[in-house]
Amino acid sequence: MTSSDASPDPATADAWTALGGDPALLGKVAYRAVSGGLPARLPVAELARATVGVCSLAAAELGARRSGGAVLAVRVDEGAVATAFVSERHLRIDGRKPTNFAPLSGFWRAADGWVRTHANYPHHRARLLTGLGLSGDSGPDELAAALAARPARVIQETVYAGGGLAVAVAEPGESEIPLAGLPLVESRRRGEGASRPRSLPASFPEAALPARGVRVLDLTRVIAGPVATRTLALLGADVLRIDSPGLPEDPDAHADTGFGKRSAALDLGASEDRRTFEALLADADVVVTGYRPGALDRFGLDPDALLERHPGLIVAQLCAWGWSGPWAGRRGFDSLVQAATGIAAVEEADADGHPGVLPAQALDHGTGYLLAAGVLRALTEREELGGGRHLRLSLAGTASWLLHGIASVPRDGGPAHDPAPWLAETASDQGVLRYVRSPVATPDGPLDWARPPGRLGADAPRWL
Repeated sequence: MTSSDASPDPATADAWTALGGDPALLGKVAYRAVSGGLPARLPVAELARATVGVCSLAAAELGARRSGGAVLAVRVDEGAVATAFVSERHLRIDGRKPTNFAPLSGFWRAADGWVRTHANYPHHRARLLTGLGLSGDSGPDELAAALAARPARVIQETVYAGGGLAVAVAEPGESEIPLAGLPLVESRRRGEGASRPRSLPASFPEAALPARGVRVLDLTRVIAGPVATRTLALLGADVLRIDSPGLPEDPDAHADTGFGKRSAALDLGASEDRRTFEALLADADVVVTGYRPGALDRFGLDPDALLERHPGLIVAQLCAWGWSGPWAGRRGFDSLVQAATGIAAVEEADADGHPGVLPAQALDHGTGYLLAAGVLRALTEREELGGGRHLRLSLAGTASWLLHGIASVPRDGGPAHDPAPWLAETASDQGVLRYVRSPVATPDGPLDWARPPGRLGADAPRWL
């Protein structure tokens, strides 16, 4: 779809329906086509533009609701989308290119197929090696030999039992994950008619950012969740990221996804930090979490418990493998979900059968924009009906949509994709950052973040 007069893009319509959006608004989103942006066998370009499209539309809808005006049209540039979906690859810090995958992360031959490992974090690397009976200083050669001697699913379960991360590469249609039953978005209302936790600013001109005055507690990591909250910050929300002081995070990842946010460190197991967190929670509009099902329940962050204490809250959750079933409690990352769901086999890299990858970590980025769209739509509904909302998304749900729910759409041509117009530079506490501007479109054109990322955990845990 290249103009608002065209028929709605099918993937955009699917995603908007999953978010509970009014189908009459689909004519308000249009796309500027480019060629060669996200080449793949699977319809990755269609997924990418649809997720950004519905996020842009949800932002326009919220702005209209709060200002009392009409929903204005938005036009998403596919070049911006293709560039943003690989934002971590374009990032430079004082000219340095970050390393996105560690040496022990990748595809490896097993005795009967292939496995995919993830060892980017030091604790994941240690658990992978320990689970396989290798010494802590083992390198790629030792790992390759250990994996080649074992069947893929034996490796998967052995490493999982040791707290590490490895999955067997599944053939299309042979995934252990029940993809057919995974929804793209789950949403339920709670306490309809209940008052909001606090009133948003009553005066709201049409030109204001649609999420102005919204307070978001961000308990997410890596890419998908931080992309969602980075987008909410772009649109005016006060986003405060909370991390445990004892849980390591890659500062380069934060340099990519920390734009527009502040970042504080709190130990929710310590009484004083817990009281600080509860005070923040009492004045929050939205809580976004990116941990495994049940991982935060011991801190009182079970969604039902949260919505019982704060009836007007919006609780948005993200996980890797879905919210039920035997894999729900497992740790996961985009690369592992691609491997375990059959995507890597579809994107086979060569005639030798080596698994391939999508041209971007599209499950992460796509789910991030869907999650942001879900929060924006929940804010719109809350403005009208009151009450709280509970949203759930998963990388596996997005993978299922990519594999089974999206058809390739004939392209209208357009110029060749050039990322240069979507790259920018800014000074930050981490150095000079070259970064990718957001692809989210507004009626007034593209936006940029109000602030660069600071140092992880360096901000005071308070609202602005």
